[in-house]
This record gives sequence, C-alpha cells and structure tokens, in this order.
Amino acid sequence: MTDTTTRAAELLGHHRDSIDRLDAILVYTLGERFKHTQAVGRLKAEHDLPPSDPAREASQIARLESLAREADLDPEFAKKFLTFIISEVIRHHENLKR
Repeated sequence: MTDTTTRAAELLGHHRDSIDRLDAILVYTLGERFKHTQAVGRLKAEHDLPPSDPAREASQIARLESLAREADLDPEFAKKFLTFIISEVIRHHENLKR
C-alpha cells in the first residue's frame, strides 16, 4: 500500500466508526421517542381521543423540514423520514384504541 492509500483506508475507517456510532444514537433515540409516543397513545385511548392529530403532524413536519435546512440535510428526506415515523405512531395508536 502506498502512503496515500494507507491514509485513505484510515480515514475510511474513522468515517465508518463515526457512522456506526451515529447509527446507534439514531436507534436509541428512536427507541426513546417511541416510548413517549406509546404513552401518548395510551392517554389518547384512555380519553377516547383520535389516534391522529393532523394539525400537530403538519406542524412537526414543517419544523423538521426547517431543522433539516439548518443542518444542511435535504428537507424532502427529513419529511419522508418523519412521515414514516408518524405513520408508525398512528398505527400503534390505532392498535391501542381497539
């Protein structure tokens, strides 16, 4: 290996280590988020509230798109990501209501 190839391999390893740590943070953060959304779902079920709150969801999507722009992340990607999460939360809330 040349010095530049060795250096590139080291940098690649550092980037991959960072990606692995960030993936773990994402998973644990999502786990924590879902604990809270499950609590919200139980409250909604106990008080006969609808599983979905379209105004809140639209507000959250707009907020996340803004945060994405600040973080130099594609806002459309952030919107798709949150829309997926919201659909999972609503599905859980609907199951709790039964």
